[in-house]
Amino acid sequence: MKYSAEVRINLPRDKVVELFGNTARLHEWQPGLRSHTHLQGKAGEEGARSELVYVSRKGNLVMTETIVLKRLPEQYHMQYRSRGVYNEVENWFLEELPGSTLWRTKNTFRFKGMMMLMAPFMKQAFIHNTILNMDRFKLFAENPEEVNFSKKK
Repeated sequence: MKYSAEVRINLPRDKVVELFGNTARLHEWQPGLRSHTHLQGKAGEEGARSELVYVSRKGNLVMTETIVLKRLPEQYHMQYRSRGVYNEVENWFLEELPGSTLWRTKNTFRFKGMMMLMAPFMKQAFIHNTILNMDRFKLFAENPEEVNFSKKK
């Protein structure tokens, strides 16, 4: 399954990229994130691996993130693996207008096992979740002192 999404953020690209790469603040725009643990490689660089744990309706969702390509400020690509799901996300940050950044993603999913059978029925949910997270990041980036989607205070 493949799809793309985009959102315009009313900030210069350098600021958007700085906030996007700040793993200490992920919980502020990703509700449900319970932990982000660096596993190997140089944190934030190509080849680095981390474990992310999210609370979901069916318990904890554990996934491994690998940074595949880091050519900032233009590109930042990652892979995510969890039980039955492989997801590659290409992030593109385009500064088409001064003070405004277009964040575009290309998402590729591959499935195994039961997820392979369920995926065709869940495509719209995956797209909706991507757009929702992008919109949350936009709100957070434009108003970092006012917006916090985490339950941690």
